[in-house]
Amino acid sequence: MRKYQFYKELVGDIKLGRPNLEVSIDLEMYRVMQFTLRDILEQKVGSEEADKIFYDAGKLAGNYFYEMYINPVSSVEEFVGKTQKALRDKKIGILRVEEADLENGKVILTVDEDLDCSGLPELDYETCIYDEGFIAALFGNFSGQEWKAKEIDCWCTGARTCRFLVTKI
Repeated sequence: MRKYQFYKELVGDIKLGRPNLEVSIDLEMYRVMQFTLRDILEQKVGSEEADKIFYDAGKLAGNYFYEMYINPVSSVEEFVGKTQKALRDKKIGILRVEEADLENGKVILTVDEDLDCSGLPELDYETCIYDEGFIAALFGNFSGQEWKAKEIDCWCTGARTCRFLVTKI
């Protein structure tokens, strides 16, 4: 039996458990948790495998997020609108669609003020692997087909926004 298999009840009753602090969290502490976890994973399994794990975790989170905050939707416009609102309301980022050709399976989108990297130093590599999985899951849940997302610009590469190429597999 798995000890930490994710299911939505693991999020808990936040109002009950945190009657004074509720959903407030300091972004610095979120990033400390994320990057220390990533550091240990990289030490234990290497960079490539750590990236795969973060991508898959992002997909799992994206499945949850879609089910809790986006579903049901009946059109592309409704999907984009609800996703933009949910990401902004949850302070994850500000989503904009630059290009969308769903019939041919290609979307380019940006996320400004991204939770994971906005404000980080330039690192010469993209850091939003978790976001890639998250975005792929959102499109997969909406379309019922498999999608992949790849970050093509990042705050950490000097772009000052995160840009993703999302393609149907």
